[in-house]
Amino acid sequence: MAKYAIGIDYGTLSGRALLVNVKTGEELSSAVLDYSHAVMDDKLPSGKKLGIDWALQHPQDYLDVLIDTIPKILKQSNIDKEDVIAIGTDFTACTILPAKKDGTPLCFLDEYKDEPHAYVKLWKHHAAQSHANKLNEIAKERKEEWLNNYGGKISSEWAIPKIWQVLDEAPHIYEAADTFVEAADWITWQLTGEECRGSCTAGYKEMWNKRTGYPSKDFFKSLDKRLENVVEDKLSVNIKPMGDCAGFLTADMAAKLGLKAGIPVAVPIIDAHVFVPAAKIASVGKMLAIMGTSTCHMLLGKKEKQVVGMCGVVEDGILPGFFGYEAGQACVGDHFSWFIDNCVPESYKKDADRKGLNMHKYLREKAEVLKPGESGLIALDWWNGNRSCLVDVDLTGLMLGMTLLTKPEEIYRALIEATAFGTRVIVEAFRENNIPVNEFYAAGGIAKKDPMTMQIYADILNMPIKIAGSDQGGALGSAIFASVAAGSENGGYDSVIEAASVMGKLLDIVYLPIKENAEIYDKLYKEYKTLHDYFGKGENDVMKRLKNIKLDIVSEER
Repeated sequence: MAKYAIGIDYGTLSGRALLVNVKTGEELSSAVLDYSHAVMDDKLPSGKKLGIDWALQHPQDYLDVLIDTIPKILKQSNIDKEDVIAIGTDFTACTILPAKKDGTPLCFLDEYKDEPHAYVKLWKHHAAQSHANKLNEIAKERKEEWLNNYGGKISSEWAIPKIWQVLDEAPHIYEAADTFVEAADWITWQLTGEECRGSCTAGYKEMWNKRTGYPSKDFFKSLDKRLENVVEDKLSVNIKPMGDCAGFLTADMAAKLGLKAGIPVAVPIIDAHVFVPAAKIASVGKMLAIMGTSTCHMLLGKKEKQVVGMCGVVEDGILPGFFGYEAGQACVGDHFSWFIDNCVPESYKKDADRKGLNMHKYLREKAEVLKPGESGLIALDWWNGNRSCLVDVDLTGLMLGMTLLTKPEEIYRALIEATAFGTRVIVEAFRENNIPVNEFYAAGGIAKKDPMTMQIYADILNMPIKIAGSDQGGALGSAIFASVAAGSENGGYDSVIEAASVMGKLLDIVYLPIKENAEIYDKLYKEYKTLHDYFGKGENDVMKRLKNIKLDIVSEER
């Protein structure tokens, strides 16, 4: 009799559920729910205004995903709930919230509903960057060895800067919180009734190490004496590895979801990292780019090495038995959407409507006939800061070479090329540190739906690109980990590698580099790298000076 696993993928704007046949990898049904509160970057539901670089979410949206999507996929597939053997989840990170000891988020309580710091801080909440900067400065002064495992910098996307910001700006919220918990771990807590922290989020986003644990109390005290016991008071040392069982579905939650009580719930994993087994990757030297609103780059290695600007290296951080390397770009799909939302003339919109094309497809049709270098444009892809290898959220975008003859499709293509150049910086950084990148894979909606972009990446990287096969790679990866949490005795698997070999998917499509294009892009990349270093490594901090002027003016207005 067939057995099934459910994977839940929590993204930036929506959550999706996927039902997968454990023994064949067949994806039977899926459902998506957009978050009703979306990303709160301007104001709270009450109307209270937020500051610059804030990005909050409401945890009720995460519960709504479970209650809405799981019954739908069960109904669509018409399977017996008795045959569902486990649930797995993945989540954007670091996405963190303050909660009481029973798991109640502070923002659920009436006295805190108008308190910004009581809500979830989304991964791209960058208002804690000043705290990240100070953390890095102190860690470097103290010669903290663990900092090198994060490329030499911690950003505002990590947990401690966000928690420290709460302590500084809203100490009453810090005191009221019994815990600060990753949304990944919080949703598992809601499913099982038991708090459990996953090694993936702890390792990549909370500075925890499998061998050495967290940084010392003395380090946290050096940041702020009130943080000396932050691990014991606000985090947790109860950390479990991926593939383990975090707990079992409660009777109350089972009734809401239409599932059998007591089935295993897998230890959660970060949304990007979970794509690796979904793309059948289980060996070293294969880099996977998960391309969405941002891009995360995953790579497996057999040794722990430090790379300046990487997001982290964590033992067993992606798959057991490997050191998992992470890098990333903070703005990719968001990059293209920004241009369409703000810079496309009305004549293009009318023509696209007449042809029945969405604007992305319309611009691609115009841009794909252009030759590399034909537009005379080059861009820096920092519209949302730089995650790797500069680790600086205060950097901003740049477009160079525009004239009165520049067309929208030329700008659009230059923005795509910029993200590919940014990926090449990452690939070369790993290679320069003797960490092999022999193959390149891509996953996500852009990878599957945008041939022009993938050809540009192949040409700029001068590497073949293989494409992950599932439309729901995150949810599929979570289902793979769920099958391992269930174990072979319950119809699942005893290792992630075994499960991935059956349930993972790759398309037959491979994008091969075009020699003449690659040669031109080599020349353009040299120009990109010159701009990258000039504006990104301190020679000219004009981007930051402009941002400070803006902040001063906006602060006065508010």
